[in-house]
Amino acid sequence: MNALRDILSQGAQMLLVLGLAPLLTGFVRKVKARLLRRRGPPLLQPYRDLIRLMRKDVVLADNASWLFRVIPYLMFAGTWVAASLVPTFGNGLLFSWTADLIAIIALLGSARFFQALAGMDVGTAFGGIGSSREVMIASLAEPAMLITVFSVAMIAGSTQLANVAEFMGSDAVGLRVSLGMAFVALTIVALAENARIPVDNPATHLELTMVHEAMVLEYSGRHLALVDLSSQLKLLLYVSLIACVFLPWGIATADASIGRFVFGALLYIGKLTVLGFLLALFETAIAKMRVFRIPEFLGAALMLALLATLLRFVSGSL
Repeated sequence: MNALRDILSQGAQMLLVLGLAPLLTGFVRKVKARLLRRRGPPLLQPYRDLIRLMRKDVVLADNASWLFRVIPYLMFAGTWVAASLVPTFGNGLLFSWTADLIAIIALLGSARFFQALAGMDVGTAFGGIGSSREVMIASLAEPAMLITVFSVAMIAGSTQLANVAEFMGSDAVGLRVSLGMAFVALTIVALAENARIPVDNPATHLELTMVHEAMVLEYSGRHLALVDLSSQLKLLLYVSLIACVFLPWGIATADASIGRFVFGALLYIGKLTVLGFLLALFETAIAKMRVFRIPEFLGAALMLALLATLLRFVSGSL
């Protein structure tokens, strides 16, 4: 009976993140439009776009290899697995032992690697530009992300998200300067990894400035739907990661009741709503920076993460 409950709870989390990913994207777009005094697209527009793309035929370039066809499925699988490993409404689920921060970074890095390959596979100029920019951003974002993970792991004593969430929700944490620095560093990395403003504009199709869209210009039909869904899952992953590490309240334990899991799910949706609103507010209040200033932006995240690690190493109480 316990095994069946573990399977159902883990399956519910996988379906929850898959179902909420387009909704989070639609919510951010809607809030941004309302802040700009526009009506904006409907809240469920990302679902309609995915269904429309799934119904369309796939158009491939003549020189596209088999790798170009397979990469959307690899990206979707890796991102969905990584997003499903982050504790949302419950902790200690069936696959919680695999929910390691370093493993999640590895999954995201693999998906990014394949996406950059897809951008260069067809041989278009825009795809090559987007891939080179994506690799440049990744070379700065991944070290900042790893050092942020190390600073959090030094405080929680583990890189397992289940243990990190349990420790961060306890009274032993308190207010720490190192945690504040790690939070800001993780937020900067999340903006860069998801191609959000000020690093990139997800709504633009201006060839000279776009990064993510340049790599997927040649995709269509169900392939483009999987790429878009992977991007939406990635955004949900980082928002869930911030909520799990820095806002872990309300996450149910493995032996909790069904009502406790339902309360955790509702509270998780509330966290997504608040963080999604803050993301939309931030993107509305700030302008996109030049591509050549992105290293400075990510360098700030790297320095903050490094300072958080050093501060924790020198003074254990901070």
